Amino acid sequence: MKYSKVSGNSSLIRDEETKAIINTNMSDYNNYIAQKRLKEKESEKINAIEQEVASIKDDLSEIKNLLRRIANESWKCNIRRFK
Repeated sequence: MKYSKVSGNSSLIRDEETKAIINTNMSDYNNYIAQKRLKEKESEKINAIEQEVASIKDDLSEIKNLLRRIANESWKCNIRRFK
């Protein structure tokens, strides 16, 4: 493979066959990988929180329905008692 230096940046080279630009600075690469992993973890955390919120919303909806049913049954019992 043949490489040539990119003018203006000493850590970049160009692959003459594919014309791809390659960063030879390992510190930059390691920083990129660390940032990418951090963003992936943040994304996973957000997804977990969204799933938990959805579960809580479902639970609250179920509780509300049960409370409505209890209130309706209690109301029906009170009406029967007064008749």
